[in-house]
This record gives sequence, C-alpha cells and structure tokens, in this order.
Amino acid sequence: MSESGPDAEAKRDHAGPSTVPDEHSTSESGPETEAKRDHAAPSTVPDEHSTSESGPETEAKHDQVEPSLGPDPHSTGGPGRPASDPSREHNAGDAVLPEVEYGPDAKIVAVVVTHKRRDLLAESLKAVATQSRAVDHLIVIDNGNEAEVAELVADQPIETTYLGSAHNLGGAGGFALGMLHALSLGADWVWLADDDGRPEGPEVLATLFDCARRHELVEVSPVVCDIDEPDQLAFPLRRGVVWRRLRSELGGEDFLPGIASLFNGALISAQAVDVIGVPDLRLFVRGDEVEVHRRLVRSGLPFGTCLQTAYLHPNGAAEFKPILGGRMHTQYPDDPVKRYFTYRNRGYLMSQPGMRKLLPQEWIRFSWFFLVTRRDPAGLREWFHLRSLGRNEQFQKPE
Repeated sequence: MSESGPDAEAKRDHAGPSTVPDEHSTSESGPETEAKRDHAAPSTVPDEHSTSESGPETEAKHDQVEPSLGPDPHSTGGPGRPASDPSREHNAGDAVLPEVEYGPDAKIVAVVVTHKRRDLLAESLKAVATQSRAVDHLIVIDNGNEAEVAELVADQPIETTYLGSAHNLGGAGGFALGMLHALSLGADWVWLADDDGRPEGPEVLATLFDCARRHELVEVSPVVCDIDEPDQLAFPLRRGVVWRRLRSELGGEDFLPGIASLFNGALISAQAVDVIGVPDLRLFVRGDEVEVHRRLVRSGLPFGTCLQTAYLHPNGAAEFKPILGGRMHTQYPDDPVKRYFTYRNRGYLMSQPGMRKLLPQEWIRFSWFFLVTRRDPAGLREWFHLRSLGRNEQFQKPE
C-alpha cells in the first residue's frame, strides 16, 4: 500500500516521541482490565501481525489473520445467487447477506492511492488498466498533487478520474476518498491498489470476481506476494501454529475464508462498504486496513482470500522480528516515523471491540521483545507511550 506520509516525515530522520508514559494514560489499566471490556468480540479477529497502512512502507501493516472455521449459519442459497458451499464457514454472525451484483454487467471501479512515486505508479496502472475483465473506471488519488501524475492518469486506455489532493490524506484518507467517489459513480465493486504494487497478470480481476461469485462473497483479496520473488509471501501468514512464508506452502485450495489483506488488490462490494464504512482518516498510515478488517469481521459478512491469484508487493517481512524461537513475532520498524504510526495506531486498534482479547498476548510479546531480546527498556517506554496516544485517540502527527 502506498505509504503517503508528509514530505517532511518521509525525508528526515525523526527523533521519535518522548519515551516516558503519556500524561493522558491514566485510564491505561493493564491488559487484563482492557481485555475484560470486550463483551462482543467475534470468533475471528486479526492475529498479532495485524497492522496496516497504504504505502511502500505500509508493507508491514498488511498483517495476516487467522480464520475461524466454524459452521456457517447462512448455508442456504437465495434466488439469483450461486449455490452456497462449505467454504463460507467463516461467516460467523447473523448478518443478512446483501444483494450483491455478481453478473457480467457489474460496474467495477479501481481505486489507486499514490504519493510522489510516479514511475512506480506507472507500472501499477499499466497492470490495472489491461485486465482481461476490464475495469469500468479508474480513480487515482494523488496525495502529492503533481501535474506529471495527472498527465499519466489521463493517458490511460480506460476511463479515468484524477483527484489531486492539496492536503496529504495519507493512505487511509486517500482510500476513503477514492472509495466514496467510486460509490458516487455507481460502482458495484471497488478494486483497491497502491502505487508500489500491481496485479501479477491480466487475469487477476477476473479470477477475483469469479471467486466472489462462486463463494457468495462481499469481499475477496488475492494472495500478496513478494514483487521480486513471486513465490514468497510479502507478509508471513500463520496457519494454525505454523508460519507460512511461501505461496507454494498454502496448498492447492481455491479459497481461504476469513482472511483478507485489504487494499493490496482487494475487491470489495458496494454493499460491504455500506455496512463497514471506509478507512479512518485519523490513522493516516499503518493500521488503517486492519481497522477496516476488524469491522468486516464483526459485520458477519462473508469474505476471504482467493489462493489462485496474486498481487505483487515489496516484501514487508523484515519488520516482523521473531521471538520465543520463532513461535511468535513482534513488529518493530527501524524507521522512527513508521514506528510512531505503527505503535500509535496499534494502541487505538487494540482498544476496539474484537481486538481487546489480544491485549494479554500483546503485552507479553512486546515486553519480551524489548526487555529480553533487545534489552531496550527505553524502547518499551516508547512503545507504551505511543500505544497510550492511540488508546486515548491522540492522533496528532509527529513533529
């Protein structure tokens, strides 16, 4: 996803915030107290690698989640719908399935968010605009508001809209604006992409749409693979207690329910957007798609990952540091600006319904990482301070 932080943040080494606990953190009462507040946690929640954003540095944010494979209460097909099948076991709520358009006349609008990466964007748009199942309209949100990007968009072989923003909206705000504009154009489906990634080939959209139709999904994502080594996953994926790092390790299945890497090639229906909303502008970058994923899980609507196609993206695994012999991982961006947004937004995310049950694990992992693995008490204080900012909804950007 396109990491679209302010120019000053992206170009300079940020000294990082104070590493002392935040003065607003008086309500921070430890993981056990926080976890008890979650009275409505769903059976499927993002795992400890759930963080996201929309930029090249958003890599680490697209954290994968574990599916819940419970029985599906919505196993009866309706008129005009494909027959239901066992792969929809991930629908864990009592949500009424919306009437989604799966036919050949469905209007699919692509939304791409970019920030000062014209050459990378050109490669992304080339792949998006040449799909065998053509997109009906392309929207590009340019957080850099550059004339050369506007010209690039105008030169595409399909119908386009260029929205240059004089105010940097970040990945979260960029996708929110793009999704809302797509709905205003009458989109039945919105296909999301960023400027540093691209579909692996011309059949990606057709494959995703067919998967959504066959499994009656309101959202479907491709596998996200390393753009330089396509068999390697761009972000490690946990299946049970085993971490998968290669696409070939995912097996020959067609569909993985209850897991979605949003924004990296995700195809989402207008009806799903009506229910779960658009990304939260306040998050800016890192964690925005995880927050949308949280809402998608809690909605009870059917979604998942199509294992038969891929979206190529720079590898984001380097930020995930193994602990406890590799049985767990902890996210630690080396860049202080990325660390600021990652930990601040994690603090907010972990305070939300459906995520609080992960708090005890969160405290154990980060305490172990900073105190045992890194022997870095100051790092733990920084983590605590930043998560306190997010938990208290203090969304100011770093200076």
